[in-house]
Amino acid sequence: MTIGFIGLGAMGRNMAANLLRAGEPLRVWNRSAEPVEALVAKGALRAEHPFEAGRVDVLFTMLADDAATRSVLIDGGVLDAMAPGSIHVNMATVSVGFARQMAQLHQQKEVGYVAAPVLGRFDVAAAGNLNILAAGPGHLIERVQRYFDLMGQKTWRFGDAPEQANAAKLAANLTLVCAIEAMGEAVALVRAYGIAPDGFLELLCQTFFAGSPVYKGYGAMIAQQRYSPAGFTLTLGLKDVNLMLEAGQAASVPLAFGNVLRQLLLDAVQSGEGELDLAALAKVAAGRAGQA
Repeated sequence: MTIGFIGLGAMGRNMAANLLRAGEPLRVWNRSAEPVEALVAKGALRAEHPFEAGRVDVLFTMLADDAATRSVLIDGGVLDAMAPGSIHVNMATVSVGFARQMAQLHQQKEVGYVAAPVLGRFDVAAAGNLNILAAGPGHLIERVQRYFDLMGQKTWRFGDAPEQANAAKLAANLTLVCAIEAMGEAVALVRAYGIAPDGFLELLCQTFFAGSPVYKGYGAMIAQQRYSPAGFTLTLGLKDVNLMLEAGQAASVPLAFGNVLRQLLLDAVQSGEGELDLAALAKVAAGRAGQA
């Protein structure tokens, strides 16, 4: 089969690089040229326009948000260029409502649609160890499973409706942001009593949360106050929390922590810290506590 990839940011370029291991033609497109050049040097085919990347059997996209996906897929003519019977796998974190719209549009075009957002930062993507949250018709997922196996360590299936994968991803991100905020506030508390953050965070990682990559990885960043370069920014975190709240409202599910997190992230972004890593929620907590 021929495959394509659109959206070669920090995550997408690594995912596409792993797809090259399939040994099948991979056509790539991105707004900026640098990641395209890097993949072409590894054997990928260049698409001069986004719709050219859609002329494949299976198209993967990893774009920033609903608006970027709509701009490229719909306004850019990609969906129109896809042949009936082909498959589009959207691996971005998008809203539940947008996922439903996309599924309907693809059905009208007789193009298969699978939602497959991922868990993992860019280094995990580079290693091919992502966790892939997939939803959509089972026979379509079966057709693309071998590509998932190149990009991830495990595929988790969450139903036949694509939006179910997006709901699962947003719910997972809610727990992630809550965990980081909890660590940030806890560190501010112990620091106020003269306790070193690194020793306290080591305690958490070896007791309550032993074996947790979230507490281990983000805990180390918080202890070292290492907030840049960002693997996942506060701005993107705010985007995801807004999507969580939107999904909760649509299903009449109140998300009390989500509302608090939205305000904290909004304050951080408005103060000019939006491009810091999500771990910088700890910096925000320290600032509220009057700690430099």
